[in-house]
Amino acid sequence: MDTVAGSIGQRLLAVIHWRRWRAALVLAGIFSLLLLPAWENHVWVLLLRMFVVCLMCVLAFGFWEQFPRRLPRWIARWVVQVGAVALTVPPTMVTLYILTGPEVGPALWQDKPRLQSLFIMIVLGLLIGPWVALGALVRQREAMARHQALSFALERSELERRATDARLALMQAQVQPHFLFNTLANVRALVETGSPQALPVLDSLIAYLRAAVPRLNAAMGTLGDEMGLVRAYLDIMAMRMPDRLSFRINLEPGTDALPCPPMAVLTLVENAVRHGIDPAEDGGTIDITASLRGGVLHITVSDSGLGLGSAGTGGLGTGLSTLRQRLALCFGPTATLSLTERAGGGVVATLSWPVREATA
Repeated sequence: MDTVAGSIGQRLLAVIHWRRWRAALVLAGIFSLLLLPAWENHVWVLLLRMFVVCLMCVLAFGFWEQFPRRLPRWIARWVVQVGAVALTVPPTMVTLYILTGPEVGPALWQDKPRLQSLFIMIVLGLLIGPWVALGALVRQREAMARHQALSFALERSELERRATDARLALMQAQVQPHFLFNTLANVRALVETGSPQALPVLDSLIAYLRAAVPRLNAAMGTLGDEMGLVRAYLDIMAMRMPDRLSFRINLEPGTDALPCPPMAVLTLVENAVRHGIDPAEDGGTIDITASLRGGVLHITVSDSGLGLGSAGTGGLGTGLSTLRQRLALCFGPTATLSLTERAGGGVVATLSWPVREATA
């Protein structure tokens, strides 16, 4: 019951809202200016009559806009509103002519000039009022259409954002097993070779995984965090291949705080070790650089391994395809991943994405 009463109260407030008064005042001013050249009485009488007539029409328009809540299907609400405006003009104008007439003199129905003036005002009101109401309805429909279009756009944007987050989370879930399986394969290789480095490497690997795994679930990290994981991974690989792997990391000052998807660079480094350095008889070197040029972050992973033509491709295409999709979801279509042959042998993998769009 309280809810219904509150709803009725809100609708009544909408009818008598100050915007209705403002609309009546504006309309009264416009019509008064139009009638003023032919008006022979006091100006305030004209202004008062126009304001009261316009106000009553506006209130009638608003009342039938809010009440009743439902109308029979055979009649449209706009017809009721326009009709209410037309029906409000005659009684309101008659009442005003009676109340604002001269104190002395014949009654209204006995004063022919006043009756003629009343008739003209009623006719003008009946001609103009419904058209003004129709214009207001058109404006309301247009405003409602714009509001609905904006709401749909916001809702669509929110749904697209949720879909993007879901796809990104799914890809993260796909990357994590890939990383863990590769790491366990490295441990197995160490055990099989019986290397004295096996136990230190295993301890380092456990410490590395303890630090790395919690970061894998994050949607976005920093380049500094990513390079920490890359350095730890390469330290372990260098212990496993002490005479066959060396690496250098060179970050431009200030780039370590820039956003970076977890395991984006690590995926390229893993590929360089697995498909470039490890199969090569003499091993090789991995160089990692990061620089910021024109608002775009460029990260390069260069290895001196077997190269694209000689390296095995098992798992390489899937990992790079997933990485490209993750970059597109995080940074948009301007993010790129390219692979080229390195001069003298090897592969150069380059990641690029706009920093401003990512941090906005």
